[in-house]
Amino acid sequence: MQTNLEIAVKKAFKEIFKTDIESVEFQATKKDFEGDITIVVFAFLRYVKGNPVQIGTQIGEYLKENVEEIADFNVVKGFLNLVISDSYFINDFNSINNQKDFGIISPNENDKAVMVEYSSPNTNKPLHLGHIRNNLLGYSVAEIIKASGKKVYKTQIINDRGIHICKSMLAWSRFGNGETPESTGLKGDKLVGNYYVKFDQEYKKEITQLISEGKTEEEAKKEAPILLEAQAMLRKWESGDDEVVSLWKTMNQWVYDGFDITYKNLGVDFDKNYFESNTYLLGKDVVATGLEKGIFYKKEDGSVWIDLTDEGLDEKIVLRSDGTAVYMTQDIGTAIERFKDFELQELVYTVGNEQDYHFKVLFLILEKLGFDWAKNLYHLSYGMVDLPSGKMKSREGTVVDADDLMVEMTNTARDISQELGKLEGYSNEEKEKLYNTIGLGALKYYILKVDPKKRILFNPEESVDFAGNTGPFIQYTYARIQSILRKANFDYSITLNSDQFSLHEKEKELIKQIQLFPEVIQNAAQNHSPALIANYSYELVKTYNSFYQTVPILGCENENEKIFRTQISSKVSVIIKTTFRLLGIDVPERM
Repeated sequence: MQTNLEIAVKKAFKEIFKTDIESVEFQATKKDFEGDITIVVFAFLRYVKGNPVQIGTQIGEYLKENVEEIADFNVVKGFLNLVISDSYFINDFNSINNQKDFGIISPNENDKAVMVEYSSPNTNKPLHLGHIRNNLLGYSVAEIIKASGKKVYKTQIINDRGIHICKSMLAWSRFGNGETPESTGLKGDKLVGNYYVKFDQEYKKEITQLISEGKTEEEAKKEAPILLEAQAMLRKWESGDDEVVSLWKTMNQWVYDGFDITYKNLGVDFDKNYFESNTYLLGKDVVATGLEKGIFYKKEDGSVWIDLTDEGLDEKIVLRSDGTAVYMTQDIGTAIERFKDFELQELVYTVGNEQDYHFKVLFLILEKLGFDWAKNLYHLSYGMVDLPSGKMKSREGTVVDADDLMVEMTNTARDISQELGKLEGYSNEEKEKLYNTIGLGALKYYILKVDPKKRILFNPEESVDFAGNTGPFIQYTYARIQSILRKANFDYSITLNSDQFSLHEKEKELIKQIQLFPEVIQNAAQNHSPALIANYSYELVKTYNSFYQTVPILGCENENEKIFRTQISSKVSVIIKTTFRLLGIDVPERM
């Protein structure tokens, strides 16, 4: 519509004012005025001199006469408000209604893909609240980019090597008495995490002992026997010691099995996993090449650095003096590996904002190394998630466990649903499934509706509110529409023409909101922001509820109006379901 109007306005200028204009500025008509779309007349004063009201009136008259869809117009100061005909809205809705996946574009298999990295946990402890925001963001951004018409690969790099995993391995060897996830009934990641905590407890005891024997705190931290043993174990792992490697594989598998359960419960997945044990040597050859080209330089101790002070950053180490890699080296190598493994157009890293500087440096280094694709690297930086003090703390009292939080959300949904008492006729199994759908929907929506860059204070009770900008409020509207559709005992699949009925203002508002959906998906993909999808979904639901409360649907006396209102309700429910799918949220058929 906007494109056609722009062409018509340019034509009007040519005919009325004998001049060409470059562009037309549109905006939504303010609610106080009659109209559906507004043209900003002030913007034309650089082409023609005169009174904005007169200019607007002349253009309005031309459009009303020459553009079928324009039913009327009014001019307020320098704004031309256009009233678009019912026939346009009805015809456009019919076209939308006939599209099975309205707003979704199927990827072209021949195009290059976008890779989205998220989660990327360590194998020495379970996933926590921070991982939840990371996973939800990464998964949703991947789904949104896919819906915008691009091929997408979801990936994670698992930090499965290094001193952290050796600490858990050593503590299990010393204190585990051969226990396993099967023998304890614990999820594997929790079991291994317990031994990481056990290592830390023993390490602190040894430090205290060494200090009492006259060592300084710094000396005690470096010389504690348990730490030296863990470091020796890491060296054995790096040299391929059979016994150490075998234990490493066993304990890591326990963790992967545990992670898989958490990912399944959270509703996220991956197309490919990268493992640090396979990538930690990558990048060293690239550093050697960069050294030859003068991009990097060597210090007297043999360490290799890059000087980025001209770019407003500082000097950054890329190889230690003993020739071992730092994280930056691995990240350089892994990025190159991924572009070799897949035909990638863009690579998105979902990592907290404490790593902002790291990614600025990484992207700049890859650019200096001459990789054209470096300009298509994106850091999806996000803020921390805090909880109101004292709520849902884990056993250690510091980190909120992801599994515990999901259980707590289901329990919160159960308590609130039982208070509202709306579940007559449900079996216990149906109730439990619904509590889980509401609880997880509340958690996901509360986190995803916030701009990724902002810090979040997550309040569980507030998130499960059935009113306001929450997941359950939107889920409830979806379920309400399903109830209407179940009661509709007539065929509402017929296509109606604009001469068979006229539109109510609330129907028009709803169609306008529906029309925005494809553009919202594209914007959300471009901005890597699920918040745009979440808040669109809320606006759509608010508009629908206003429509629902104002006009009769199934009780409508006019048959054609009843059919159309049922169709529009059905389409709104499809879009709600689609938006929530892009956010990784389920919708219940009944609530």
